[in-house]
Amino acid sequence: MGEQFNLENQLCFRLYTAARLTMGAYHPYLDPLGITYPQYLVLLVLWEKDHQPVCDIGKRLLLETNTVTPLLQRMEKAGLVTRTRGKEDSRQRIVSLTEKGDALRNQAAVIHESMRREVALKLSEEKEMVPMLDKLIEELQKLNKK
Repeated sequence: MGEQFNLENQLCFRLYTAARLTMGAYHPYLDPLGITYPQYLVLLVLWEKDHQPVCDIGKRLLLETNTVTPLLQRMEKAGLVTRTRGKEDSRQRIVSLTEKGDALRNQAAVIHESMRREVALKLSEEKEMVPMLDKLIEELQKLNKK
């Protein structure tokens, strides 16, 4: 068969593997905090700007609301966030950090630099890689909208 069917020639496999290994590498940092990688991403969004509608969180994470909502429900049960009705639109849900969710910020402060150090990315490599990944995400978003 043709080389196009070789696994090592598949960009999708490399991306899938990198994503899976990245999430796995975060486990030693997130497990002691009692959160999952997707929950960490939600917390990052809320640490940047608290009190956000569910749909805005989904947009930042490039996820549909029906994917974000169960995640937020689990985070609410864990006492990390609260969800309240929007003042202007009662159908809207506003997500806010609890004291517990906000306190995790201090414990999570070391994660970014630790991961960078452990992966041993030189700053110049990271600066080259981020725009390429952003462009890839942009192109894949276009494909997914077709």
